[in-house]
Amino acid sequence: MDPIKAQELFNRLQQEEGLNLLDVRDEIEYHTYNIGGKNIPLSKLRAVIDQIGYNKTGEIIVICRAGIRSETARLLLKQNGYQQVRNLTGGLMALQKLKQNLS
Repeated sequence: MDPIKAQELFNRLQQEEGLNLLDVRDEIEYHTYNIGGKNIPLSKLRAVIDQIGYNKTGEIIVICRAGIRSETARLLLKQNGYQQVRNLTGGLMALQKLKQNLS
């Protein structure tokens, strides 16, 4: 699946769509700023990959700070049978920049 851009994610969040978000940042980063979803740090993902609680055929949007860790997580999920995994291009930094430009 194609990555998801900040604008598309922003629009879908505004519509309060029930998104499957997986935040792979460390817990301290997640608690400092997050947009919801499950927080499973990339370092722990491999150990719990079959217990993340999302359907393997449903869309999952993987997020991190800049889009690098989430791309690694996306590949890991794909290798483990998750079919519709999308990475947030530019990560949460891109989303925050978009929000700043809109305000």
